[in-house]
Amino acid sequence: MTNIPRALAVSLLSSAFLLTAAAALAQSATTPPTTATRPTAPDQSSLPNASAPPASTTRTTGQSPSDPKLREMNQAEKDKVDRQGK
Repeated sequence: MTNIPRALAVSLLSSAFLLTAAAALAQSATTPPTTATRPTAPDQSSLPNASAPPASTTRTTGQSPSDPKLREMNQAEKDKVDRQGK
């Protein structure tokens, strides 16, 4: 039974030490200077790609219209996987 008071004392001392160390770190932290300057003109000078297609809300990015034969082959493969598995 003497181990419980000893363990309690050790935990109280260690927590007091950690709180003291945290308070010392908080006091030593410096604030950044308030004289920061912001850029006046935008730094971005890029232009959109002239050969890119116009933006669209109907197609996913990178998606292009697929060939009917390609769609047929993909559907046939999906049906085969559904019937037979991999």
